[in-house]
This record gives sequence, structure tokens and C-alpha cells, in this order.
Amino acid sequence: MDVDIFTVFSFIGTIAFALSGAVVAMEEKYDALGIFVLGMVTAFGGGVVRNVLIGVPVTTLWSQNTLLTVAMISIAILFVVPLRWIETWRKTEVYFDAIGLSAFAIQGAMYAVEMNHPVSAVVVAAMLTGIGGGIIRDILAGRKPIVLQHEVYALWAILAGLFIALGWANTTIELLILFTSVVMFRMLSVYYNWSAPKRSL
Repeated sequence: MDVDIFTVFSFIGTIAFALSGAVVAMEEKYDALGIFVLGMVTAFGGGVVRNVLIGVPVTTLWSQNTLLTVAMISIAILFVVPLRWIETWRKTEVYFDAIGLSAFAIQGAMYAVEMNHPVSAVVVAAMLTGIGGGIIRDILAGRKPIVLQHEVYALWAILAGLFIALGWANTTIELLILFTSVVMFRMLSVYYNWSAPKRSL
């Protein structure tokens, strides 16, 4: 499996989710520390949960110095840019969220495959890496996690994990096609307001 593409997905997901968490913190009027904390938690929370479940020591997070630095720099840049730039970015926020979901779902699945886990574990790893950070972000921001109520959000992460677990996406080209497909379907689900069946009391 191509190590370079694994690294690319890690960087893409980290930047996209760090910015997503930072923007949510700004929307909730958090201070500078809160913005950095929420951005970092969003970027790395899903990976930490995944590591716990597939048997990777949580402390491996601290060996990811480059990704931690990239996340911090991304949040710092967002914090100092003019507000009108952030407003423009918010209009495309769902697109970056889709990029983060796709990149992290694929990265999580590849991680589990590298450890020779079964199909079920690969799918769970993909889902938790893709949606875990967003769930933690929303909870810390005092919001109901979007992924659990409105959109078929987790479905795309599950399908990405399944494709990788079954060996249908192994090469760099296949992984890039899968990445693009997940982003596209995530955007379509937002545009057409697709949602899973629900039952309320």
C-alpha cells in the first residue's frame, strides 16, 4: 500500500477538520484557547477513538509532530486572517468538511488494514476516524452532533471503509477515485438533503 497516499490523506483530513473545529468555536464565541482546543480535538479526536478500539496506544498521537504542527499553524492562520475571509470560507465549509470526512475515513481504513484487522474492524475504523472528531466537536460546542440527526453522513465513511476492507481500492488511482467519490456523494447528500429514516417520540 502506498505510504505517500496515506500521508496525503492524513494531511488533508487534519487541515480540513482543524479549520472546521476552529470555525465552530468562533461561531460559539470561544476565546483563543477555546478555538485552538476545539480545532485540535476535531482534527485528532476521531483518530484517538479509533486507536483505542483497534489496539493502537493512544500515546502514538504524540509521535505525530508534523501533523500536530500543521493543525496548529492552520488554526493560527485562521485566527488572524480578516473576518471577511472566514465568512467566505464558511460558505464552502461543507465542502471542506466533506474533504475531511473522506480523507480521514480512508486513512482510518488503511490504518486498520495495515494492522491486518478483519473487515468489520476496518469499517468501524473508517467510520470513527471520519466522524469521531466532528461528534466530539459538536458536543464540546454544546450542539447536537449533526452526524447523528440530519444527514447520511456516516454512511459514506462506512462505504469507504468497506471498499478498502474488501480490496476494491488498493492502488493510488483507486484510492483517489474513492476519495473523490466520497466527497461528491457527501456534497450531493447536503444539496438534496438526503437523510436516513427517523422515528421520533
